[in-house]
Amino acid sequence: MPHIHLDYSQNLASRLDISGLAAALRDAAMSTGVFPLAGLRIRAIAADHTLVADGNPDHAYLDVIIRIGAGRDQATKTRAIDAIFAAAARYCQPTMDSSSFMLSMELREIDAQLTRKSSSIRKYLAGDAP
Repeated sequence: MPHIHLDYSQNLASRLDISGLAAALRDAAMSTGVFPLAGLRIRAIAADHTLVADGNPDHAYLDVIIRIGAGRDQATKTRAIDAIFAAAARYCQPTMDSSSFMLSMELREIDAQLTRKSSSIRKYLAGDAP
């Protein structure tokens, strides 16, 4: 973990390098020391249909959901989301300065009782990546 989901209005892709943002969020998540590289997943999905605020088609949004495994204390979760949000805000600032744009982020814990997973990722990572 974490799983980072980027949900954004299609009109944002012409204003913001989404792949670059994904890399910035990955780097920020890793810099916290809270998350193992092998568990990190980032997905970006442009919404086909959006209606933002008053419906002006120039409005854009980016909603970031971070899903993490349970068990971390509140201070650790707060430190992690603050670091990742700061990276997102820095990356998005030029877009925020030049256009109508809304950025939001939420961190959610995954219920361990209702989660199943399997992975071979670690054997394909270089070195001793966590």
